[in-house]
Amino acid sequence: MSKAGGGPGSAPGPTAAAAAAAVQKQKSLLQKADADVSSLVDNFSSLINIARVNDPPVRNSQEAFQMEMRAARMVHSADSLLKLVSELKRTAIFSGLASLNENVDRRIEVLGQQAEGTERMLERIGQEAAASLKELEAHYYSSVVRSPSYD
Repeated sequence: MSKAGGGPGSAPGPTAAAAAAAVQKQKSLLQKADADVSSLVDNFSSLINIARVNDPPVRNSQEAFQMEMRAARMVHSADSLLKLVSELKRTAIFSGLASLNENVDRRIEVLGQQAEGTERMLERIGQEAAASLKELEAHYYSSVVRSPSYD
């Protein structure tokens, strides 16, 4: 019986290197999320501090430029967070599919074993039925009253 998930030589699950890579990726994603959130907070607080109304027009134009820069950085951080969320969703989907595939492979193996057991049982029942049939035929042909006599 062939399995779609691989043969008997295929690996049963993730290797230690793959697990270590997953942990490393998780750490890097968490660090990236922390950096993006702290950047959002810092830029927002700087934007609020700069947003004060001042009288000198030169100062206002400098502040306007700083506000534009802080807003652009906030947009960049928010975009980075959105990409991070998308990557996390993709990772969750593929991880979910990987574990689903493992469960399907295990279920296929269990059902394969049950099918083999059922086939052995049916073969044994067939052999017993054939033996019983031979015994009944032998008994029938050796009996005195095989057929009704019409004399």
